[in-house]
Amino acid sequence: MASLSTFSTTVPLRVAARPQTYLFLAVRTYSGVAASTINSSCLARHHASPLTNTPKRLISSTPQPQIKEFFPPPANPAVKEVASAWSHPIYTEAQMNNVRVAHREATDWSDWVALGTVRFFRWGMDWVTGYKHPQPGQEISKKFKMTEQKWLTRFIFLESVAGVPGMVGGMLRHLRSLRRMKRDNGWIETLLEEAFNERMHLLTFLKLAEPGWFMRLMVLGAQGVFFNGFFLSYLISPRICHRFVGYLEEEAVLTYTRAIKELEDGHLPEWESLKAPEIAVNYWQMPEDQRTMKDLLLYIRADEAKHREVNHTLSNLDQAADPNPYQTEYQDLSKDHPTKGIDNLKATGWERKDIF
Repeated sequence: MASLSTFSTTVPLRVAARPQTYLFLAVRTYSGVAASTINSSCLARHHASPLTNTPKRLISSTPQPQIKEFFPPPANPAVKEVASAWSHPIYTEAQMNNVRVAHREATDWSDWVALGTVRFFRWGMDWVTGYKHPQPGQEISKKFKMTEQKWLTRFIFLESVAGVPGMVGGMLRHLRSLRRMKRDNGWIETLLEEAFNERMHLLTFLKLAEPGWFMRLMVLGAQGVFFNGFFLSYLISPRICHRFVGYLEEEAVLTYTRAIKELEDGHLPEWESLKAPEIAVNYWQMPEDQRTMKDLLLYIRADEAKHREVNHTLSNLDQAADPNPYQTEYQDLSKDHPTKGIDNLKATGWERKDIF
């Protein structure tokens, strides 16, 4: 998983062949836009307008704003707000801080197919975008140092793709239920809710940075390839697909853990005083004293840890017969069962015998 900031800024400038490099920065509020074009040598000294608390947008290479406002409220005087179908569970600070990097060992050939595919995709993306994840105790070279801009570019690209698997799986199971005229036993809702959650991650980051035209093309291409590939794969083996997503979410937890560590170590100074956007505060129901950029990353990392657990769990089940344990009411409440909250003891996925 890697940053695309090099492409979203330098590639358009090479095409233009200009002697000086320019970058478009916009300060976007809920009511309007303030924009400025600056020389890249002054980028580090550029700050958001003192008239707004909304942070500057870092990753646009477009000459002017392409969207007046991201996801504005409906243009209908009779409508105050559009309610979401899913409300996010409340996370405690202790639960989020206890999330750990974890890995489920591959046990058969299908697990190795899923794990190998994830590793191949990550290697290819890291190689193309010049990203390198340091090993424990390894000092990363200056070439691979991550900045606030690189992290936001990385997050936006990855979250734009991460919302695909849940939607594809939910859609195919929905159609299967209609076609066979049988109940789905709770799988559809969990998969669609996962896709919705990943989209909320994307919308949150879009309040902090606006992608340029090159990144939009990258997202368009990646979504087209990934959607169709995952669609066909899910038709062949849903189990392998859920294991694939479980391993993919392991990488996401690793990525967000590194970003949090760099923020704590003072390597991302622009984020130390940055507040979470209002959309994030409302979605995660963030307490007043937990609305910093670090808190936002903790919430998102906790979501990815939950997706890691859910997909490894679903992969352990009989895809055609077992009910979804996260939507099930059990007879014996004295036994430990999966829930929608964070369960750090089951970080790498429940086994089928542990559920029923």
